[in-house]
Amino acid sequence: MLDEVLVRSVRVDADSPITHSNVSKEELEKRNLGQDIPILLNYLPSVVSTSDAGAGVGYTYIRVRGSDASRVNVTLNGIPFNDSESQGTFWVNLPDFASSIENLQLQRGVGTSTNGSGAFGASLNLLTDAVSKEAGAEISNSFGSFNTRRHNLKFTSGLLQDKIEIAGRLSAIASDGYIDRASSDLKSYFLQGSFVDKNTLIKAITFGGHEVTYQSWFGIDAETLEEDRTFNPAGMYFDVNGNMKFYDNEVDDYKQDHYQLHWNQRWNNFWSTNIGLNYTYGRGFFEQYREDDSFGTYGLDPIEVGGETIDEMDIIRRRWLDNDYYVINANTTFKKNCLELTSGVFYSLYEGDHFGEIIWAQYAAGSEIRDNYYFSDATKSEFTVFSKATYKINDQWQAFGDLQGRFIDYKTGGITSDIVPVDINESFNFFNPKAGLSYQLNPTNQFYLSYGRAHREPTRNDFEEGINTPEKLDDFELGWRYASKRINVNTNLFYMDYKDQLVLSGELNDVGAPLRTTSGESYRLGIEVEADIRLANQLRWMPNIALSQNKNRNFVASIDGELVNLGTTNISFSPEVVANSMLIYQPFEGFQVGWLSKFVGDQYIGNIDSEASKLDSFFINDLNIIYEIKDIPVFSSILLNGMVNNIFDVKYVSNGYFFTYDDDFSEPGTITTIEGAGYYPQAGIHFLAGVTLKF
Repeated sequence: MLDEVLVRSVRVDADSPITHSNVSKEELEKRNLGQDIPILLNYLPSVVSTSDAGAGVGYTYIRVRGSDASRVNVTLNGIPFNDSESQGTFWVNLPDFASSIENLQLQRGVGTSTNGSGAFGASLNLLTDAVSKEAGAEISNSFGSFNTRRHNLKFTSGLLQDKIEIAGRLSAIASDGYIDRASSDLKSYFLQGSFVDKNTLIKAITFGGHEVTYQSWFGIDAETLEEDRTFNPAGMYFDVNGNMKFYDNEVDDYKQDHYQLHWNQRWNNFWSTNIGLNYTYGRGFFEQYREDDSFGTYGLDPIEVGGETIDEMDIIRRRWLDNDYYVINANTTFKKNCLELTSGVFYSLYEGDHFGEIIWAQYAAGSEIRDNYYFSDATKSEFTVFSKATYKINDQWQAFGDLQGRFIDYKTGGITSDIVPVDINESFNFFNPKAGLSYQLNPTNQFYLSYGRAHREPTRNDFEEGINTPEKLDDFELGWRYASKRINVNTNLFYMDYKDQLVLSGELNDVGAPLRTTSGESYRLGIEVEADIRLANQLRWMPNIALSQNKNRNFVASIDGELVNLGTTNISFSPEVVANSMLIYQPFEGFQVGWLSKFVGDQYIGNIDSEASKLDSFFINDLNIIYEIKDIPVFSSILLNGMVNNIFDVKYVSNGYFFTYDDDFSEPGTITTIEGAGYYPQAGIHFLAGVTLKF
C-alpha cells in the first residue's frame, strides 16, 4: 500500500533480523478509551508504563528494556516526535492520538536506522490513518472512574471521484485523576487531505493538542504513601494564619501543532520515492506558586518596609517554552528480484526559547507584570544520511545491512531558570552501522542474528549538569521465530553493551525532569519470549516474558563524603522480570472478553543498590469486554467496550525518585550521606466504559 511508504524507511518486515512487535488499529481500538499510548502499549514485551496522575490520563511514560522515554526514538509518519533538547516524548501534547493511528511498530534494541535521536532501548514508529475508500463517520464517548470522560468525532469523505479524501477527528478528554487535584483538560484534532492516483499518494496532514494538566510530579514519601496515598503536595502553601492551602492553577499549559506534507510516488515496478515536510510549533508554560522566594532569584533588590529589610516574598511565576521545529525528509527504494535497497536523507532545525516571567508578586520590588527573570535560546540542527539493503541469498538465507551517519550541531546561550549563565556550542558526528542474517530452516522455524550500533548526544539538562560526553551502544540480538497453524513463538536473546551510558540517577530537577549520571561501562543482558497460542477455536492466549540483568560496571558514587567504587550495581528503573499475559475468549463473532495480567519485578530507582531506593514488585490484572453489533438500521455498527483496571485493587507503585545528600554533623570532619525517596502510587480498581457509533 502506498500509505505504508510513509514509514517504509524506518520499519522492518516480519522476516527481518530485527526484534520487533506490530500493533494494528483494530488491536488499539479494543482498549482505547482515552488513556495515553504508553498505557495502551503496556502489555508488549519488556514494556513498563506509568502515570503521574495514577490512572493513565495526563502525563504518562513508557520504558522499554529499562530505558526511559527520552531513549525511545519515536516517529510519526517518519517524522521525529522526541523533543530536540530533552529528547523526551510527551504524549499529553497529543491527546487521543491512538484514535488516529493505522498501525505501529515497536523495535526493541537499536533496531533499524531511524530519524531523530538514536534508539537506546527501542524505537516506536507510528503510521497515521490510511486513506479510506468509503465515506463514514463515528462518534465515541467513554466515561469512567475519577470523573474521566472522552468524547471524539471522526469522519472521512471516502474517495471523491476515486482521487481525493478528506478525513479528520476532534477529541476532548478530561479527568480528575487518582492523585489529588491531578486533573487533565485535554483537547486535540487531526485533519488530513489525500490525493490518490494509481502510483501517487499525496497527503497534507495537520494535528495537534492543547493540554492543561494540574501538576503531580512531586511524588510522596514513604510515610505519606502509607497514610494518604493520593496526597499531592503541588501548589501547597500556608496563609497568614498558618492554614494549609493549595494554589488552584499549579498547571502545565501547553499547545503543540504539527503540519506534515508527504508525497509518495511509485515510478515503476522497481523504484519508489517518498518526500516529507514537517513544521511543528510548540508553546506553553508551567505556572507555580512559590512561598518565601529570595528576591535575588529573580534579579530583584531587597526593599525597605517600615524600617525592615525584606528579601523574600511569595510570587506566582511561569516558565515558558516557545519552539519551532522544521524537517525535510527524502527516501528512495529500489526493489528487484532478490534485492531491496532504501536510501535517504533527513534534515531538521529546532529553534527554541526558554524564559520565565513573574505574573504576581507579594511586593512589587521594582518589577513589572510579566517581567522576564531569565531567558535563553537554543538552536539544534541535524543532518542524517542512511542506506539499508536486504538481499535474499537463496530460499533459506537473507542478509541485511544498514549504514547511517548523523551530524548534529547544538547551541544555546543566555541565563537558565537557576539564574546561571549557559553557553553551549557542541557538534557531534556519529557513524552507526548495522547488519544481520536470517535463516529459514523450514516453513515453521526461522533464526536470526543482528548487530547494531547507536550513539546519542547529551540532552540540555545533561549539558547544564556538566555532562557533554556522547553515549555509545553496541547491541547484539539472536532470535528464533516459530510459526505453525495454532502456535506462534518469538524468542530472542539480547546483549546491549554501553559506553558512557547516561542512566537515570533517580533525582529530579526543580520542574520534575529526571536527572542523569554517567555510568561509564554498563550492559543489559536478557531473553524475551512472546507467544500467540490458539488454545481452542474460541480461546487465544498471548503471553510474553522478559528476563534480564542490567548492570553498571565499577560504578562510583559519593558516600559519606568520599568517592567509593561500588563495583557492579543494578541500573536504575530496570526490573529483572517483566511478564504479561492476554487471555482472549471469543464465544461468538463480535463479542470478546480479555483477561490481561502484568507482573513487574523488584527494581531500584537509584544506581547504588540502596534498599531505600527499591520499588517492590507488583502483579495487576485488567478485564476487557468488547461487543460489536453489526447490520443494524442507521449505523454500520455499534461498538461497546469496557475496562476494569487493577481488578484486585492492588496498592502498587510503578515509579519513583531517589536522592542523596551529605549532612555535616556536629562532630568535626564527619559527613554522613542521607538517603531519601519519593513514590508515585497508581490507582486501585477503576473502570472505563465507552460506546462508539459508526455510520
